[in-house]
Amino acid sequence: MASEPVSDHVSELLSNDAPATPALTKLRGRIERGGRAATDLVTTRKRESGMRKFAPIFVDLAMLMLAIGAEKLTGDIFGRPSATVYWDVTFIALVLCTMAARGAYSPRLRPHLLDDVRMIVSATAVTTMALISFRVIVSDDPYTSSQTALTWLMAAVFMSGGRAALWTSRTRAISRGEGRPTLIVGAGRIGNLVARRLMQRPEFGLCPVGFLDNDPMELNGQRAPLPVLGASWDLEEVVLDHGVEHVIFTFSTAPHNVLLGMVRRCQAVGVSTSLVPRLFEVAVERVSVEHIGGLPLFAMRPADPKGWQFEIKYIIDRVVAGLLIMLISPLLAALAIATRISVGSPIHFRQRRIGLDGNAFDMLKFRTMKHATEAGESKDDVVLPSDTAPGGVEGEDRRTRVGKFLRATSLDELPQLFNVLMGQMSIVGPRPERPEFVELFREDVHRYSDRHRVKSGITGWAQIHGLRGQTSISDRAEWDNYYIENWSLWLDFKIAVMTIPAVLMRHGE
Repeated sequence: MASEPVSDHVSELLSNDAPATPALTKLRGRIERGGRAATDLVTTRKRESGMRKFAPIFVDLAMLMLAIGAEKLTGDIFGRPSATVYWDVTFIALVLCTMAARGAYSPRLRPHLLDDVRMIVSATAVTTMALISFRVIVSDDPYTSSQTALTWLMAAVFMSGGRAALWTSRTRAISRGEGRPTLIVGAGRIGNLVARRLMQRPEFGLCPVGFLDNDPMELNGQRAPLPVLGASWDLEEVVLDHGVEHVIFTFSTAPHNVLLGMVRRCQAVGVSTSLVPRLFEVAVERVSVEHIGGLPLFAMRPADPKGWQFEIKYIIDRVVAGLLIMLISPLLAALAIATRISVGSPIHFRQRRIGLDGNAFDMLKFRTMKHATEAGESKDDVVLPSDTAPGGVEGEDRRTRVGKFLRATSLDELPQLFNVLMGQMSIVGPRPERPEFVELFREDVHRYSDRHRVKSGITGWAQIHGLRGQTSISDRAEWDNYYIENWSLWLDFKIAVMTIPAVLMRHGE
């Protein structure tokens, strides 16, 4: 027999008191073979999980040792004595402990290189300050500060390089189709949404293989993207047959005790799990957990669009926009001259858009078409189904060569820095839509109007993830609202940095 019961019903059928029918005999053999296979599966899963878990630690340790070696080599070149082995080992141990305390080695669905670099710089800096303070107290070495500071610099560089190599290796493995086979419990609306998201975004490293649901929900006019592979009592069999490594629990008609038992059965066979919370629309990254006995309470702390933090954001936006305008003024002048030669006057195209609190403003762009009308000049001029965002060029393509280049590189959007300087837009935020599309989507798209809680942006969280042009407006609204509720200056910086490769990849297509 399998070490874990498949279900109360099946356990009863498999008992010695059950009548011996050919079908039951076959089922018993299958479960017995599955039990032996499950034992091998648990061992394999734990080995693979350990390798994934400890790989970052080994890489960080190797990079720290290289950083120590580089610091000593630099000291030899400049004739400066290096720290003793004792302090080197202490530095390495403190960095690894600080990284672990900050969750650097906890399993993550989608590690991000910028987040890793930020954590590395922060952890090594804290360690360096603590070690310098301690060394100053216990010793009178005049080279303490220079030795430790150089070690910090080397450690930050080498560890960031190691994480970049890990990230690149993971990305390449996923591009080769080496994602983890994933089972989704619950074949309703949310389960299908999860399946579609994972299929659309293989970078998460999860490859959905099917659903597990004994009472799949009928979807109105929609075709399920994956097959239903069985019910709750088929969990172990499906895991074995499809090599499942991860299970996602969504909404299901199964009772609480059945779902809880499935989670424990997944743990028993070494399969990792995650779940979609019931009120996922209000879930944010800033969460505090309190307990009433053994009952957890999650307190959500979303960013307040009307709070002082966003006032600081808007001030920083205007300062950065002013600095960027001065910095790239030669480029703006060159683009203005090229636009004037290719399409004539005026060089700027103005279009009405909806921004903060539903207020309208004129968004600026470089003109890209000859004899452009307001509808023809926009990238957003095609009337589409209610859940599709506008995008594209309608009718005859009247773009000039300069215009095609400006659109491909998004340089036509640089004049929006003046919109930011005037306080009408932000550098980062939800992309603004035309009034007619706002009216179209406001009633039909869930939480669409919530996008207008903040100023519109030149770039945004949705855009860097490919949600631009003719894409689902409900998906775009979801990503935009995620940005608003999880906003931080770091998130703005990350989006700004990620915009560069996103634009380059679009230009290369």
